[in-house]
Amino acid sequence: MEQNTNRQETENDKKSIDSEGTDHSKNCKMSPVTLNVGGYMYVTQKQTLTKYRDSFLERVVNGKMLCPSDADGHYFIDRDGLLFRHVLNFLRNGELLLPEGFKENQLLAQEAEFFQLKVLADAVRSRWEKEQLASRETTFLEITDSHDRSQGLRIFCNAPDFITKIKSRIVLVSKSRLDGFPEEFSVSSNIIQFKYFIKSENGTRLVLKEDNTFVCTLETLKFEAIMMALKCGFRLLTSLDCSKGSIVHSDALHFIK
Repeated sequence: MEQNTNRQETENDKKSIDSEGTDHSKNCKMSPVTLNVGGYMYVTQKQTLTKYRDSFLERVVNGKMLCPSDADGHYFIDRDGLLFRHVLNFLRNGELLLPEGFKENQLLAQEAEFFQLKVLADAVRSRWEKEQLASRETTFLEITDSHDRSQGLRIFCNAPDFITKIKSRIVLVSKSRLDGFPEEFSVSSNIIQFKYFIKSENGTRLVLKEDNTFVCTLETLKFEAIMMALKCGFRLLTSLDCSKGSIVHSDALHFIK
């Protein structure tokens, strides 16, 4: 009887030790780690940094390679501290999520190479290649009469994002001028069509309501497009139709960066 009791106590002690070991292992993985990357402090979990085996961070945190420490005893890594934010977010999220307008693809790819994160490096290069391809494709926005597509304006640009922004702005301006008359124009992917869109005696195209009341000129929308493009750093190329003698009288505007 005494032997059975001793055996049971031994087994319980063993289970307790195993349980403590498991809990200790979990706590180690969940414990925070502080990194000093180029003077920027980052705090994250060990399991985040060890997500990809044999990466620079996994080997450092698991003691497979030496890493210098700063004055406070934190790991010090002499790399771009600002860009490391995107490296860490990639480890946390498992995907590449960058802010709109991010332009440092090549630098981020270099950081990914240093940290030996091939998956991240491939994702950055793929994103950069797509942006390069898109930049070579000319996108256009057409502002036209719903009854006669020859009456209107085309805006060409090699940046699809800018076309999206300029379309939103022109729709906003048009709505403000056509307050209470939302049916006066419709919007599709690349076309804004006005219901009433005619020429006046001096050649100015007008947007009119059904009672022929003046609302706004196409020139207003052209100036909006030109000012937005210049503020965003685009150059206005020679208009595609210079026969009118003035940019605001042309049938097309072509922007490029």
